[in-house]
Amino acid sequence: MTQLVLPGEVEVVNIGLPMFADAVREQGRPVQQVDWRIPAGGDQAAVATLTRLYGAASAAIDEANAEVVRRLDSGIPRLVGVATFADAVPGVEGQMLLHCGPVLPYPQHCDPLRRSMRAAVVAEGWASDVAQADELLRGGEVALDAANHHDAVVPMASAIGPSQPALIVENREGGTRAFSSMNQGPGEVAWFGRETDAAIARLRFLAETGGPALATILEAAGPLNIFAIAAQGVTMGDDLHMRTQAATNLLTRSWLPQLAELPDDVRVPFAGYLAGNHLFFLNLAMAAAKSLQLWAEQVQGASIVTTMSRNGTTFGIKLAGSPTWHLTEAPPVGEAMYQPGQGRHVAGRDIGDSAVLELTGLGGPAAGGSPAVAAFLGGTMADAAAATEGFRAICAGSSSRFTLPPMGFAGTPLGVDVRKVVESGITPKVTTGILHAHDGSGQIGAGVATAPLDCFVAALHDLDRRLTADVG
Repeated sequence: MTQLVLPGEVEVVNIGLPMFADAVREQGRPVQQVDWRIPAGGDQAAVATLTRLYGAASAAIDEANAEVVRRLDSGIPRLVGVATFADAVPGVEGQMLLHCGPVLPYPQHCDPLRRSMRAAVVAEGWASDVAQADELLRGGEVALDAANHHDAVVPMASAIGPSQPALIVENREGGTRAFSSMNQGPGEVAWFGRETDAAIARLRFLAETGGPALATILEAAGPLNIFAIAAQGVTMGDDLHMRTQAATNLLTRSWLPQLAELPDDVRVPFAGYLAGNHLFFLNLAMAAAKSLQLWAEQVQGASIVTTMSRNGTTFGIKLAGSPTWHLTEAPPVGEAMYQPGQGRHVAGRDIGDSAVLELTGLGGPAAGGSPAVAAFLGGTMADAAAATEGFRAICAGSSSRFTLPPMGFAGTPLGVDVRKVVESGITPKVTTGILHAHDGSGQIGAGVATAPLDCFVAALHDLDRRLTADVG
């Protein structure tokens, strides 16, 4: 009988449960863990689609994806002007409001967004109070449309009327323009689902004072390279979604000479508004990201997500090269911190167009450089780094301008690939605020929402059908 001789040295490749790799590692032997899982959770239709999209169609998709990533990474979005939504934004006319997220009839929108709509209607002068505004909205006398349908993005529960100031952002490299509203600030404001006198007054302040003041500053200072400041903010701990303090402070300092030259009756209230608004840069970053997404979505045959938006009721995505929304229910904000006395039982669902940032290397992809975001993800920078690496597993590339010092100055993940999302079951995590679901009290916390998988699966199958039709 041949005697079995065991090897004296062992090197292990472990496929499956990590505990076996941990046991080998604890004994001081080399081990490589292979994170193997059933593709697409065993969904046979999705596996068949992935086989085609990673097989015969793969080379063409990869080429298209590389172009999408190049556009997202190389475009230089600049703030070039400030005007009203009526004057600047295509298709805005008459009694119309643009809102966050996909389109829904007024009664189907969540409570915070309906309140924001009512505040906007009163601020525009179309109604004398919120009760009359509700009647106009229910009667269809005020047109509602998604901001995304007008090359615009607005955060949280924003509903924007034609008199509101529009930030005009130009991406000259791609020949695209995008728009956003001016950030309303924290506190008693409409974008947090408030319809109080103070929230309406803030909208009127922005229309009458804030927008004209910003237009004067920009005219004197010249176009602003938004992502140059954003890149500095990221290295200083911003994720540019949940936390924008550093970028806002940098921007305010750069505009200080022009701010000081404003007339007294404008400078004082506008300076007070800026001083109390650590979120001012958020809307600039969103419009900048949208201008690049508009360029990226022109690429045909890519598997990269170029729209991701929520309205507190539904969650929707679009792929590059396709106008089709893929919709599912808006998710709750699962990993969260609440104000005292608040909690999940009164928390509204994920809301706003600001997930455009996650598609451009900011927000969740930049979590690994933000101690502020780490507090919502377990409390350590290792937890924040894990969130960034979760995005890296589903992205097609990395940013060359947004780098994370705590992670060795690695570029943030860029270009969410629907194939990788469905294959792995890992969906984007979106850093966001949380609004009270039904009492109009506004923001009650902040946290991280995990995007639902269903809309990514639907987008994957749609891409497969479109590519098959093109071949046919």
